[in-house]
Amino acid sequence: MTTKIDLLHTLRHEWRWIGRRPSARDAARRLDARHPDLELGDHLDLCDVVDLCESRSGRSVVERAQIVRALLEEASDPDIHRALLQTLLPGVVSVCRQLRFGEGIIEEPSETLAVAISLLSELLVDWAGQSRAYAAPDLLSALRSRVRRWMLKEKDARQAAANYEPVERAADETSPLLSRLESLRADHDRLVRLTFARVFEGRSLRELAAADHSAPVALQSELQHFAVRYLL
Repeated sequence: MTTKIDLLHTLRHEWRWIGRRPSARDAARRLDARHPDLELGDHLDLCDVVDLCESRSGRSVVERAQIVRALLEEASDPDIHRALLQTLLPGVVSVCRQLRFGEGIIEEPSETLAVAISLLSELLVDWAGQSRAYAAPDLLSALRSRVRRWMLKEKDARQAAANYEPVERAADETSPLLSRLESLRADHDRLVRLTFARVFEGRSLRELAAADHSAPVALQSELQHFAVRYLL
């Protein structure tokens, strides 16, 4: 899954810079001062803290759990928020695997992974400041529920979109749909033009995709989502 690998690689590459910048070193020092029981040591940055959470760090399971707990308690700090997100990335992939990356609902597994990472970031904002002995499994369990709810919403949206079948003949240009499209033109000009051509001019999806330089399947999905969100 190349896109998934690329996304994770990008996050890891980004983290090498974020975790060692001056604000990250300051955040690590504050974390050490507020949680001396963690024995983080001197001259740490957040890359070092994240490394301590890995199984090969030499820290025990309990010690690693204590570090994650402290990170969640301090997650209102943007750098620590990002450190906790980085720490939990392997767990995010596991959650997506458990849900089979939305197979049968989501077309691209990479979309599921991207949404899961975004939902985890939102979850960290919601839970920042909490003290949980089992912060990592608690967060990943909550994430699994959020990703599942997102998948179910996507499934419902696709079913609704399936009921919206543009007719092959040109539609009546005095219809309310035309008025609705015109009202959306300022913010969604491209999709309005494509929908107009599909519905009112009866042009084929393949023809529109060729003119739009997009794949027919991708364009169909995009038009369906546009219809569900703004036209139905």
